Amino acid sequence: MATHPTTMEITRSISLTKSGDCIIAVGATKGLLDLAKEFRAACMDDKSRILVELRTSGMVERVAGRGSRLLTLAGDKELVLRKSNHVSSRTLMISADKAASDLSREFIHRLKSDSPTIHIQLTAYL
Repeated sequence: MATHPTTMEITRSISLTKSGDCIIAVGATKGLLDLAKEFRAACMDDKSRILVELRTSGMVERVAGRGSRLLTLAGDKELVLRKSNHVSSRTLMISADKAASDLSREFIHRLKSDSPTIHIQLTAYL
């Protein structure tokens, strides 16, 4: 549904329920623990800026946020982008400029198509 106003989630799980209103992608090939060591180190710095680029069916959405020394990046299934400063083991970024509900409804419609593929690129800057 991608209607959550403060978070966005990408998960390795292959199923979702209606209560997962922040989930925009299932069946991811990586969780936070699988990300490159250098990328993880950059994210766990208060000065870092993180960009997530989402591509599907000719459309692109970008989400910008920041890292934090409080991030553990210990989640093995989910990557959660948060508008707030709340941190959990599943958090990839805080102070995100978009949540699931902020994504284009056309983008979400394309993700709901019969066989959607989403390409996700993560970049961290110090």
